[in-house]
Amino acid sequence: AVPERYFEMYIAEEQLVATAVGMQVTGWRPFASTFAAFITRAYDFVRMSAISRANYCLSGSHAGVSIGEDGPSQMALEDIAALRAVHGSTVLHPCDANQTAKLVAKMADRDGIVYVRTLRPNTPVIYDADDEFEIGGSRTPREGDDVALIAAGVTVHEALKAAEALAAEGVETIRSLAMPIVTVEDHWAEGGLGEAVLAALADAEERPRLELLAVREMPHSGKPAELLAEAGIDAEHIADAARRLVGAAVSA
Repeated sequence: AVPERYFEMYIAEEQLVATAVGMQVTGWRPFASTFAAFITRAYDFVRMSAISRANYCLSGSHAGVSIGEDGPSQMALEDIAALRAVHGSTVLHPCDANQTAKLVAKMADRDGIVYVRTLRPNTPVIYDADDEFEIGGSRTPREGDDVALIAAGVTVHEALKAAEALAAEGVETIRSLAMPIVTVEDHWAEGGLGEAVLAALADAEERPRLELLAVREMPHSGKPAELLAEAGIDAEHIADAARRLVGAAVSA
């Protein structure tokens, strides 16, 4: 531990980012960390720092409806969209502790503004501690040939539960852009994972059938599982979307 490298900025997010920008000018690679919702207070500072080609890292925690009882004022649901739009930025949304640790190490060596969105729920560990991860691309925790479930962060856990339920019915899942696709995210539909997938498919000669699951109504305070279900992004809703797509494929 290096406590002399830690600076508490309190409730001053603009100062947090401004300090990080100043430190990177002197050769440091700072990590500025706060609740994801509060980073939006300093968005102008982030945007302006991109103009000067600043190199630093941002960490946003407590994102999405999965934070539960803290309620919508604390639920960052627009952070991915906002940070994706910053010129030269990189946005990471790992799904477990081991993946997060490996990607944080990679962040320090990447130029530009690098944002990692972290989870609050006590989720299981999916990947082994010695697994390696690169920035960019994706992982396929489970393979099949009927439907692709594309998720990030907490919804990876929901997608894996949905895949188990679908497998029991004979429906197999994989992450591929050549089959029916369900995207699922703990974020507003606008500017998030689903729209990123649509953009990736924009030039495809033949676009697969898609269902985009995302938060679409203003959430409230509640248990994380209740809020994921209410938003339509839990395992049950993911499985239902996959069934619709597979059923449509069979009918066609």
